[in-house]
Amino acid sequence: MSSGKFIISLDFEIHWGGVEKWDIKKKSNYFQESRKSIPIVLKIFEENKIRATWATVGFLFATHKEQLEKLQPKLRPNYLNKNLLYYDHFSEIGNSEVEDPFHYAPSLIKEIIKTEGQEIASHTFSHYYCNERGQTAEQFDQDLKAAQTIAKNNFNITLRSLVFPRNQFNRDYLDVAINNGIRVVRSNPNVWFWKNSFGKVTPLLRAFDTLIPISKHLSFDNLETHNNLKILPASRFFRPYKNSETSIQRMKMVRIKNEMSYAAKNNKNYHLWWHPHNFGENVSENIAQLKDIIKHFHILKNRYDFISSNMIDFADK
Repeated sequence: MSSGKFIISLDFEIHWGGVEKWDIKKKSNYFQESRKSIPIVLKIFEENKIRATWATVGFLFATHKEQLEKLQPKLRPNYLNKNLLYYDHFSEIGNSEVEDPFHYAPSLIKEIIKTEGQEIASHTFSHYYCNERGQTAEQFDQDLKAAQTIAKNNFNITLRSLVFPRNQFNRDYLDVAINNGIRVVRSNPNVWFWKNSFGKVTPLLRAFDTLIPISKHLSFDNLETHNNLKILPASRFFRPYKNSETSIQRMKMVRIKNEMSYAAKNNKNYHLWWHPHNFGENVSENIAQLKDIIKHFHILKNRYDFISSNMIDFADK
Protein backbone atom coordinates (compact mmCIF):
# COMPACT_ATOMS: atom_id res chain seq x y z
CA MET A 1 0.00 0.00 0.00
CA SER A 2 1.36 3.43 -0.94
CA SER A 3 2.21 5.95 1.77
CA GLY A 4 0.11 8.98 2.58
CA LYS A 5 1.09 12.34 1.16
CA PHE A 6 1.24 15.86 2.59
CA ILE A 7 0.36 18.36 -0.15
CA ILE A 8 0.83 22.13 0.07
CA SER A 9 -0.56 24.65 -2.40
CA LEU A 10 -0.46 28.43 -2.17
CA ASP A 11 -2.65 30.94 -4.03
CA PHE A 12 -0.14 33.62 -5.04
CA GLU A 13 -2.05 36.81 -5.86
CA ILE A 14 -0.84 39.88 -3.92
CA HIS A 15 -3.36 42.68 -4.65
CA TRP A 16 -4.88 40.85 -7.63
CA GLY A 17 -6.63 38.55 -5.17
CA GLY A 18 -9.14 41.25 -4.27
CA VAL A 19 -8.77 44.53 -6.12
CA GLU A 20 -12.44 45.36 -5.57
CA LYS A 21 -12.14 44.72 -1.82
CA TRP A 22 -8.77 46.11 -0.72
CA ASP A 23 -7.66 49.72 -0.77
CA ILE A 24 -4.01 49.36 -1.75
CA LYS A 25 -3.08 52.56 0.09
CA LYS A 26 -4.34 51.08 3.35
CA LYS A 27 -2.90 47.61 2.64
CA SER A 28 0.53 48.57 1.31
CA ASN A 29 2.44 47.55 4.46
CA TYR A 30 0.48 44.30 4.62
CA PHE A 31 1.49 43.34 1.08
CA GLN A 32 5.07 44.52 1.56
CA GLU A 33 5.43 42.25 4.58
CA SER A 34 3.84 39.34 2.73
CA ARG A 35 6.36 39.75 -0.10
CA LYS A 36 9.20 39.70 2.44
CA SER A 37 7.85 36.48 3.93
CA ILE A 38 7.99 34.53 0.65
CA PRO A 39 11.81 34.06 0.52
CA ILE A 40 11.65 33.00 4.19
CA VAL A 41 9.01 30.38 3.40
CA LEU A 42 11.00 29.17 0.39
CA LYS A 43 14.10 28.74 2.53
CA ILE A 44 12.12 26.74 5.09
CA PHE A 45 10.70 24.55 2.34
CA GLU A 46 14.12 23.97 0.81
CA GLU A 47 15.82 23.15 4.12
CA ASN A 48 13.05 20.69 5.00
CA LYS A 49 12.62 19.21 1.51
CA ILE A 50 9.00 20.37 1.37
CA ARG A 51 7.40 20.29 -2.06
CA ALA A 52 4.70 22.89 -2.79
CA THR A 53 2.63 24.35 -5.60
CA TRP A 54 2.44 28.12 -6.07
CA ALA A 55 -0.69 28.87 -8.09
CA THR A 56 0.20 32.28 -9.49
CA VAL A 57 -2.01 34.94 -11.08
CA GLY A 58 -0.78 35.52 -14.63
CA PHE A 59 -0.63 39.29 -14.21
CA LEU A 60 2.21 38.81 -11.70
CA PHE A 61 4.46 37.28 -14.39
CA ALA A 62 4.58 40.53 -16.35
CA THR A 63 7.76 42.59 -16.53
CA HIS A 64 5.95 45.80 -17.48
CA LYS A 65 2.46 47.19 -18.06
CA GLU A 66 2.83 47.22 -21.83
CA GLN A 67 3.17 43.44 -21.78
CA LEU A 68 -0.02 43.08 -19.75
CA GLU A 69 -1.93 45.31 -22.12
CA LYS A 70 -0.61 43.44 -25.15
CA LEU A 71 -1.50 39.99 -23.79
CA GLN A 72 -4.99 40.72 -22.51
CA PRO A 73 -7.48 38.55 -24.44
CA LYS A 74 -9.84 39.98 -27.01
CA LEU A 75 -12.63 38.18 -25.17
CA ARG A 76 -12.55 39.47 -21.63
CA PRO A 77 -14.98 38.12 -19.01
CA ASN A 78 -18.42 39.72 -19.12
CA TYR A 79 -19.08 39.61 -15.39
CA LEU A 80 -22.38 41.14 -14.40
CA ASN A 81 -20.46 42.47 -11.41
CA LYS A 82 -18.16 44.85 -13.30
CA ASN A 83 -16.02 45.41 -10.19
CA LEU A 84 -14.48 41.99 -10.80
CA LEU A 85 -13.00 42.91 -14.18
CA TYR A 86 -9.44 43.69 -13.14
CA TYR A 87 -8.35 44.74 -16.62
CA ASP A 88 -10.12 48.01 -15.89
CA HIS A 89 -7.52 48.73 -13.20
CA PHE A 90 -4.49 48.75 -15.52
CA SER A 91 -4.61 52.56 -15.59
CA GLU A 92 -4.09 52.60 -11.80
CA ILE A 93 -1.02 50.34 -11.56
CA GLY A 94 2.64 51.13 -12.04
CA ASN A 95 4.80 50.17 -14.99
CA SER A 96 6.98 47.46 -13.41
CA GLU A 97 7.78 45.52 -10.25
CA VAL A 98 10.28 48.12 -9.09
CA GLU A 99 7.64 50.82 -9.34
CA ASP A 100 4.71 48.68 -8.18
CA PRO A 101 5.51 45.49 -6.21
CA PHE A 102 1.82 44.88 -5.47
CA HIS A 103 0.86 44.06 -9.07
CA TYR A 104 4.05 42.49 -10.49
CA ALA A 105 6.25 39.75 -9.07
CA PRO A 106 8.72 38.30 -11.63
CA SER A 107 11.59 38.42 -9.12
CA LEU A 108 9.63 36.32 -6.63
CA ILE A 109 8.50 33.90 -9.33
CA LYS A 110 12.16 33.46 -10.28
CA GLU A 111 12.96 32.62 -6.63
CA ILE A 112 10.17 30.04 -6.52
CA ILE A 113 11.31 28.39 -9.75
CA LYS A 114 14.90 27.98 -8.58
CA THR A 115 13.85 26.47 -5.23
CA GLU A 116 13.87 22.67 -5.39
CA GLY A 117 10.49 20.94 -5.21
CA GLN A 118 8.43 24.05 -5.99
CA GLU A 119 5.88 24.09 -8.81
CA ILE A 120 4.61 27.24 -10.49
CA ALA A 121 0.96 26.61 -11.39
CA SER A 122 -1.86 28.70 -12.83
CA HIS A 123 -4.26 30.81 -10.82
CA THR A 124 -5.57 31.99 -14.21
CA PHE A 125 -4.31 35.07 -16.01
CA SER A 126 -6.63 37.70 -14.53
CA HIS A 127 -7.80 35.99 -11.30
CA TYR A 128 -10.72 34.73 -13.37
CA TYR A 129 -13.99 34.00 -11.55
CA CYS A 130 -15.36 30.81 -13.07
CA ASN A 131 -18.77 30.82 -11.37
CA GLU A 132 -19.65 34.49 -11.78
CA ARG A 133 -22.71 35.36 -13.82
CA GLY A 134 -22.00 36.68 -17.30
CA GLN A 135 -18.67 35.03 -18.09
CA THR A 136 -18.38 32.09 -20.51
CA ALA A 137 -16.22 29.04 -21.16
CA GLU A 138 -14.81 30.69 -24.29
CA GLN A 139 -13.68 33.68 -22.24
CA PHE A 140 -12.09 31.34 -19.70
CA ASP A 141 -10.28 29.56 -22.53
CA GLN A 142 -8.72 32.80 -23.71
CA ASP A 143 -7.72 33.67 -20.16
CA LEU A 144 -5.84 30.38 -19.74
CA LYS A 145 -4.15 30.83 -23.10
CA ALA A 146 -2.87 34.24 -21.98
CA ALA A 147 -1.60 32.70 -18.72
CA GLN A 148 0.33 30.01 -20.60
CA THR A 149 1.74 32.56 -23.05
CA ILE A 150 3.17 34.89 -20.40
CA ALA A 151 4.61 31.97 -18.42
CA LYS A 152 6.30 30.60 -21.54
CA ASN A 153 7.52 33.97 -22.79
CA ASN A 154 8.96 35.19 -19.50
CA PHE A 155 10.10 31.99 -17.77
CA ASN A 156 10.01 29.25 -20.41
CA ILE A 157 7.65 27.13 -18.32
CA THR A 158 4.32 25.43 -19.01
CA LEU A 159 1.69 25.63 -16.29
CA ARG A 160 0.37 22.14 -15.62
CA SER A 161 -1.71 22.59 -12.46
CA LEU A 162 -4.62 24.96 -11.86
CA VAL A 163 -6.27 26.46 -8.79
CA PHE A 164 -9.58 28.21 -9.41
CA PRO A 165 -9.58 31.74 -7.91
CA ARG A 166 -11.73 32.09 -4.79
CA ASN A 167 -12.26 28.35 -4.98
CA GLN A 168 -14.86 28.82 -7.72
CA PHE A 169 -14.40 25.26 -8.92
CA ASN A 170 -16.39 24.77 -12.12
CA ARG A 171 -16.69 21.20 -13.33
CA ASP A 172 -18.01 22.36 -16.70
CA TYR A 173 -14.67 24.07 -17.38
CA LEU A 174 -12.42 21.04 -16.85
CA ASP A 175 -12.19 20.25 -20.57
CA VAL A 176 -11.14 23.85 -21.21
CA ALA A 177 -8.37 23.40 -18.67
CA ILE A 178 -7.26 20.14 -20.29
CA ASN A 179 -7.12 21.78 -23.71
CA ASN A 180 -4.79 24.40 -22.24
CA GLY A 181 -2.24 21.94 -20.88
CA ILE A 182 -3.60 21.49 -17.35
CA ARG A 183 -3.18 18.03 -15.82
CA VAL A 184 -4.18 18.62 -12.17
CA VAL A 185 -6.78 20.94 -10.64
CA ARG A 186 -7.54 21.68 -7.01
CA SER A 187 -11.14 21.14 -5.98
CA ASN A 188 -12.89 22.03 -2.74
CA PRO A 189 -13.13 19.85 0.37
CA ASN A 190 -15.67 17.06 0.06
CA VAL A 191 -17.86 18.21 2.97
CA TRP A 192 -21.42 19.47 3.19
CA PHE A 193 -20.67 23.13 3.96
CA TRP A 194 -18.38 23.37 0.91
CA LYS A 195 -20.81 21.64 -1.45
CA ASN A 196 -23.71 23.90 -0.52
CA SER A 197 -24.02 27.58 0.30
CA PHE A 198 -25.66 28.62 3.54
CA GLY A 199 -25.44 32.33 2.85
CA LYS A 200 -23.65 34.45 5.40
CA VAL A 201 -23.37 31.45 7.72
CA THR A 202 -21.09 29.55 5.29
CA PRO A 203 -17.81 31.36 6.21
CA LEU A 204 -18.64 30.88 9.89
CA LEU A 205 -19.12 27.14 9.42
CA ARG A 206 -15.78 26.85 7.59
CA ALA A 207 -13.99 28.93 10.23
CA PHE A 208 -15.56 26.93 13.06
CA ASP A 209 -14.37 23.70 11.46
CA THR A 210 -10.76 24.90 11.74
CA LEU A 211 -11.13 24.46 15.51
CA ILE A 212 -13.69 21.73 16.15
CA PRO A 213 -14.48 18.83 13.81
CA ILE A 214 -17.94 19.43 12.38
CA SER A 215 -16.87 17.70 9.16
CA LYS A 216 -15.62 14.21 8.47
CA HIS A 217 -11.91 13.54 8.09
CA LEU A 218 -10.66 15.76 5.28
CA SER A 219 -7.95 13.40 4.07
CA PHE A 220 -8.51 11.30 0.95
CA ASP A 221 -6.94 8.49 -1.08
CA ASN A 222 -8.36 7.69 -4.52
CA LEU A 223 -8.49 10.75 -6.77
CA GLU A 224 -11.30 11.51 -9.17
CA THR A 225 -10.19 11.85 -12.78
CA HIS A 226 -11.78 13.57 -15.76
CA ASN A 227 -10.33 12.61 -19.15
CA ASN A 228 -6.96 11.91 -17.46
CA LEU A 229 -7.14 15.19 -15.53
CA LYS A 230 -6.54 14.60 -11.81
CA ILE A 231 -8.94 16.37 -9.43
CA LEU A 232 -7.09 16.96 -6.17
CA PRO A 233 -9.30 18.06 -3.25
CA ALA A 234 -8.19 20.65 -0.75
CA SER A 235 -8.31 19.54 2.87
CA ARG A 236 -7.69 22.52 5.11
CA PHE A 237 -7.10 26.27 4.82
CA PHE A 238 -4.14 27.27 6.99
CA ARG A 239 -5.87 30.10 8.80
CA PRO A 240 -3.37 32.91 9.54
CA TYR A 241 -2.41 34.01 13.02
CA LYS A 242 -4.37 37.00 14.30
CA ASN A 243 -3.79 38.92 17.51
CA SER A 244 -7.54 38.96 18.06
CA GLU A 245 -7.60 35.15 17.99
CA THR A 246 -4.74 34.25 20.31
CA SER A 247 -7.01 32.15 22.51
CA ILE A 248 -7.85 29.74 19.66
CA GLN A 249 -4.40 29.31 18.11
CA ARG A 250 -3.62 26.10 20.02
CA MET A 251 -6.97 24.59 18.93
CA LYS A 252 -6.25 25.48 15.30
CA MET A 253 -2.82 23.86 15.37
CA VAL A 254 -4.04 20.74 17.16
CA ARG A 255 -6.76 20.37 14.54
CA ILE A 256 -4.27 20.49 11.66
CA LYS A 257 -1.79 18.13 13.34
CA ASN A 258 -4.50 15.62 14.20
CA GLU A 259 -5.69 15.61 10.60
CA MET A 260 -2.14 15.16 9.34
CA SER A 261 -1.63 12.29 11.77
CA TYR A 262 -4.82 10.56 10.68
CA ALA A 263 -3.77 10.82 7.03
CA ALA A 264 -0.27 9.50 7.71
CA LYS A 265 -1.45 6.56 9.84
CA ASN A 266 -4.07 5.54 7.27
CA ASN A 267 -1.99 6.06 4.10
CA LYS A 268 -4.19 8.91 2.94
CA ASN A 269 -3.47 12.36 1.50
CA TYR A 270 -3.82 15.70 3.29
CA HIS A 271 -3.85 18.97 1.35
CA LEU A 272 -3.08 22.22 3.19
CA TRP A 273 -3.43 25.57 1.40
CA TRP A 274 -3.20 29.29 2.03
CA HIS A 275 -2.28 32.59 0.35
CA PRO A 276 1.23 34.02 0.75
CA HIS A 277 -0.39 37.34 1.65
CA ASN A 278 -1.98 35.65 4.68
CA PHE A 279 1.44 36.05 6.31
CA GLY A 280 1.33 39.83 5.78
CA GLU A 281 0.45 40.44 9.43
CA ASN A 282 2.14 38.76 12.38
CA VAL A 283 4.83 37.36 10.09
CA SER A 284 6.96 35.84 12.86
CA GLU A 285 3.96 34.08 14.44
CA ASN A 286 2.81 32.68 11.10
CA ILE A 287 6.30 31.49 10.26
CA ALA A 288 6.60 29.84 13.68
CA GLN A 289 3.33 27.97 13.13
CA LEU A 290 4.46 26.84 9.67
CA LYS A 291 7.69 25.52 11.19
CA ASP A 292 5.64 23.69 13.82
CA ILE A 293 3.52 22.03 11.12
CA ILE A 294 6.65 20.99 9.21
CA LYS A 295 8.20 19.64 12.41
CA HIS A 296 5.10 17.48 12.87
CA PHE A 297 5.36 16.38 9.24
CA HIS A 298 8.88 15.09 9.88
CA ILE A 299 7.65 13.07 12.86
CA LEU A 300 4.99 11.49 10.64
CA LYS A 301 7.49 10.98 7.84
CA ASN A 302 9.81 9.04 10.16
CA ARG A 303 7.01 6.97 11.70
CA TYR A 304 4.69 6.35 8.75
CA ASP A 305 6.70 7.32 5.66
CA PHE A 306 4.46 10.37 5.10
CA ILE A 307 5.59 12.01 1.83
CA SER A 308 5.78 15.67 0.87
CA SER A 309 4.14 16.38 -2.53
CA ASN A 310 3.12 19.24 -4.74
CA MET A 311 0.12 19.11 -7.06
CA ILE A 312 1.83 18.06 -10.28
CA ASP A 313 3.36 15.06 -8.52
CA PHE A 314 -0.09 13.46 -8.75
CA ALA A 315 -0.16 13.77 -12.53
CA ASP A 316 3.13 11.91 -12.74
CA LYS A 317 1.95 8.90 -10.74
